[in-house]
Amino acid sequence: MYLRFGWVLGHAGLVNTLLIVTLCTAITFLTALSIAEIATDQVVRAGGAYYMISRSLGMEIGGAVGIPLYFAQAFSVALYTLGFAESLTQVFPQLNLTLTALVTTVLVATIAITSANIAIKTQYLIMAAIVFSLVSLILGQPLPDVEINPWSAPVASDETFWSILAIFFPAVTGIMAGVNMSGDLREPARSIPKGTLAAVGTGYVIYMIIPVVLSYRADFASLVQDELIMRRISRVGDAILLGVWGATLSSAIGSILGAPRVLQALTRDGIFPHWLSWLGKGHGEADEPRLGTLFTLGIALAVVCVGQLNLVAPVLSMFFLTTYLVLNTVAAIERFLQSPSFRPTFRVHWIWSLLGAGGCLSVMFLINPTATIAAAIIVLGIYLWLERQELESTWGDARRGFWLMLIRTALYKLSDTPDAKNWRPHLLVFSGAPTRRWPLVQMASDLTHNRGLVTLASIVPEGSRDRSQQSNLEKTLREVLKKAGVQAFVRITSGSTPFEGAKQLVDGYGLGPLTPNTILVGQTGSLKNCQGFCEMVSYCHAARRNVVVLRAADQGVPQPFLPRIDVWWSGMKDNGALMLILADQLLLSERWRQAQVYVKLVVPDEASVAAAHTNLSQAIRQLRIEAKPDVIVARNRAFSEILQTASRNASLVILGMAAPGADPYSDYYTQLQARTQHLPQTMFVLAAQDLSFIDVLRQT
Repeated sequence: MYLRFGWVLGHAGLVNTLLIVTLCTAITFLTALSIAEIATDQVVRAGGAYYMISRSLGMEIGGAVGIPLYFAQAFSVALYTLGFAESLTQVFPQLNLTLTALVTTVLVATIAITSANIAIKTQYLIMAAIVFSLVSLILGQPLPDVEINPWSAPVASDETFWSILAIFFPAVTGIMAGVNMSGDLREPARSIPKGTLAAVGTGYVIYMIIPVVLSYRADFASLVQDELIMRRISRVGDAILLGVWGATLSSAIGSILGAPRVLQALTRDGIFPHWLSWLGKGHGEADEPRLGTLFTLGIALAVVCVGQLNLVAPVLSMFFLTTYLVLNTVAAIERFLQSPSFRPTFRVHWIWSLLGAGGCLSVMFLINPTATIAAAIIVLGIYLWLERQELESTWGDARRGFWLMLIRTALYKLSDTPDAKNWRPHLLVFSGAPTRRWPLVQMASDLTHNRGLVTLASIVPEGSRDRSQQSNLEKTLREVLKKAGVQAFVRITSGSTPFEGAKQLVDGYGLGPLTPNTILVGQTGSLKNCQGFCEMVSYCHAARRNVVVLRAADQGVPQPFLPRIDVWWSGMKDNGALMLILADQLLLSERWRQAQVYVKLVVPDEASVAAAHTNLSQAIRQLRIEAKPDVIVARNRAFSEILQTASRNASLVILGMAAPGADPYSDYYTQLQARTQHLPQTMFVLAAQDLSFIDVLRQT
C-alpha cells in the first residue's frame, strides 16, 4: 500500500486502479464469505484455516495445505522484519540491516511468547500509527511545480492490466490473521465472520480512497518514479514512515502469533512424527504454544541470516493463495453436497464459493505461473506422503458425502439390464475365514484386478455371534485385507447352515442394479456337504448368477516354472465365452501377467485337426484373446484321460460345468470331482447371467 500503490496508479490510471482494487477485493470477499460459512457451521479450534480444511476434507488434504501454510507464515515473520529493518536503515544508515532484522525478530517473538493478549494490544498502537499516517496523507499537499490531471493517460510501459493486478494483489491477502487466532477467541463462530468481513470492508474503503487522493496530489510520472511519494505529499512526511513500520510490524506479529498455532494443531492431529510431539504442547490457561513459538523463531532467524527472500517470497504467496482456494472449495463442496450435518448460520450459495476458488487460481497464475506450479508440486508431494502414513481421524469429513453423492447419481444412472460392452465380474466370494482360504481371496482379486467389485462373505451359525460381534469381526477382516493390499468388501451373516446363509445373501445382497453377478466358492470335499453345496449351486444358477468353483491343487502336483492356463473349450455358447473372459481377466493381474493361455479343443480323429485348428485360431484372433490354440485328437480315449494327460503341467485348469437339470446335480458334481483328481488348481465355470458373453468378447 505505501510503496506500490503509486506505481500501480501511475501505470494503470485512476479508473483501472479502482477496477483492480475492486477485482482483488472481490476475490478476498468471496473467500471471507466462505470462511464465515465454515466458521458458523463447526466449532473452530486452534489451527484456523488448517482446522477448517482438515475437518471438512480430511487430514491428508488439511495437512498438505497446513504444513506449507505454517512454513509460509514462519518465513513471513522474517519477510516482514527484514522489510522493517530495510526501511529503518534508510532513515538511519548507520544501522546494520541483518542485525536490526534479527533484533526485531527476537523482540516480536518475545512479545508473542509473553502473551497473545499483550501482542494483540500492541497491535492497537501499531494501528494508531497507521491511522495517523493515512490521516496525514489525506490532509497533505499536492506536489509543487507539476501538472496534475487525474484523468490523463497513465505512464507508457510494457505493463498490462493483469500484470499490474498481480503486483497489487498481495495487499489484500492478510485476512487470515484473525482466523489463525481461532483457538484464542472466546466465540470463534461469531468473531471470525465479523472480524474477517470487517477487515475486507475496511481495506476496500481505504484502498478506494488512496488512489483518488494520490491522483489529485501528484502526476503519474512522479507516482511511478518515487516509491515514497506518499512521504512527499503527506501533511507530516515522517508519518508515512510510521505507517510503513507499523504495517510491517503488524504483519510480523500476526505471523508469529498464527504460525505456532497452526503448528500446534498439526502436531496434535498426528501429522508430524511422534518425536516432534512436544511442538503440540500448550502453556497456561490460554494453552499458548510457547515451544512452537520458539521453534518458529528459530526458523525465522535462520531465514533472516540467509536473507534470500526474493527466491522464496513468490512461493510463499502461492501457499497463502492455495489456502484461500481450498477454503473456497471446502465451502462450495459442503453446500453443494447439502449434508444434513452442514447447517451454518451464515449461508452462501455454493456458486459464489466456487467463483472465489476460480478467482484465487487465476490470480496465482497471473502473479507467477512458475511459483504456482512449484507450490502445487509441494502440496501434492505432502498429500501423497500423508496418504501413505494412513492417518486416522476421529471425525468425519466431506469426502464421504462427496462419494455418496457420486454413488447415488451413478446408481440411478445404471440400467437394470446388463450391458455387454461394460460387463465385468462383480464377485460374491463365500470365503469363510479368508486367512484359511487365501487362494480363494487371491483368485477373486486376480479376476477383478480393481475393475470389478469383490465381497468376501462368511456365514456363521445362528446365535453364535450377536450383531456387534459380527461388526467387530468384519472390521478385523477389513484391516487384514487392507494390509494385504486386497480391495474387497466384507460381509458376515448368520444362517442355519452355511448353504442356507449363502442363499440368503444371493437374494438380499446388493443395491439396486449393482448386485454380484458371479458367485465364487471353494469346492466342498465332504460327501455329507455335497447335497447342500449342489443345492446352493442350483439356487445361484436359478437366480441368474454365474458360478465359479475353485478347486485347490492336490498335494504333490508340481507347479510349472512359467504360469500356464488351460481353457478346455467346447464352443462359444453357454460356458465357453465366459471361460475365455475369465482367462483374459487373469492376464491383467500381476500374478498371472506372464502366463500363457492355451485354448484346448478335443476332436475325434486326425482328419478333423486342420479344420478345427483353423477355426479355433480364427476365433481367437477375432476375439483378440492372447491365447494359443491346442487341438487334441481323442484316439478313442475318455475325456478324463485326455484331461489328466494334457493339463498335468498347467498352473490353472478352467473347465465348464453342466447346468442343473432334472437329474440329481450331486451325482454329476461327484463324478466331476472324480474326473479332475490329481490335477493342478482347477476352476469350474457355470454361466447363468441373462447376457450373451460372446458379445462381451466381441466388444472388448
